[in-house]
Amino acid sequence: MNWITNYVRPKINSMLGRREMPENLWIKCPETGAMVFHKDLEENQWVIPSSGYHMKIAAKDRLKFFFDDGQYETLENTKVVLDPLKFRDERRYTDRLRDAKAKTGLDDAILNAIGRIEGMEILATVQDFAFMGGSLGMAAGEAIIKGFETAIERRLPVVLFAASGGARMQEGILSLMQLPRTIVAVDRLKEAGLPYIVVLTNPTTGGVTASYAMLGDVHIAEPGALIGFAGPRVIEQTIREKLPEGFQRAEYLKEHGMVDMVVSRLELKATIARLLKILMKVPETAPEQEEAFSEEIPASAEPAGIAEPAQA
Repeated sequence: MNWITNYVRPKINSMLGRREMPENLWIKCPETGAMVFHKDLEENQWVIPSSGYHMKIAAKDRLKFFFDDGQYETLENTKVVLDPLKFRDERRYTDRLRDAKAKTGLDDAILNAIGRIEGMEILATVQDFAFMGGSLGMAAGEAIIKGFETAIERRLPVVLFAASGGARMQEGILSLMQLPRTIVAVDRLKEAGLPYIVVLTNPTTGGVTASYAMLGDVHIAEPGALIGFAGPRVIEQTIREKLPEGFQRAEYLKEHGMVDMVVSRLELKATIARLLKILMKVPETAPEQEEAFSEEIPASAEPAGIAEPAQA
């Protein structure tokens, strides 16, 4: 049987030109079960077209869709001690970090980038859930602080996309120390008079929700995002009561005043640009309108109400 499987079948497949189909060619919607071609899903910013379900999206893909023409400049993260506690559970912490870096192509869970949306230069900070659940450790904390400091130095508004399971347990108290440190960075940005908009994505939980993720001037949530400190199951077991339908989801939190608006990923760029124009007091007059207005009134035209004196 092994001879048939290992030799005969591959030989026949190569003769017939048969190719193995990639497993991720079609993606199943977690809500409706509908199958979506992965290229269509990618072009739609990883939002299921039929149901509107928001899949998780990589940090670099989010920035590509968010910035004008997909152009941006990334900031290099500050180097920190990789394994300060020499932590090991089932695996070494250093091994987990190595695998996460290889999987995502990132140094850690935070990616800072500077680019333009509708012509306005901004700094965007993206938390990638694929990197160890977007957990907040020393490297991520340093990256967030560096992002805020750069924004203050260059007088840029900050848009932060939060996605996290909370503090990174492998770094213990050193991870928890990042919560007050990032809060101080937020305060400095606000003292500088610069806008800070937070986009809460699925999921945003734990210490991240208890710190910089809920300190924005405006809080926007993606549809269906899970947002909270402790998870629903932990809360139910603690209070021994059944939670309301949709508890801790974006729509529920908007109804109860925890977030300002729920916006589809497809409309985020336009919504954030409009908010920043208001907060930064950018005039809404488009350059085309200004040019048309200047053409209607030539510079050589005489002011109204002034006429040449009549000839005698």
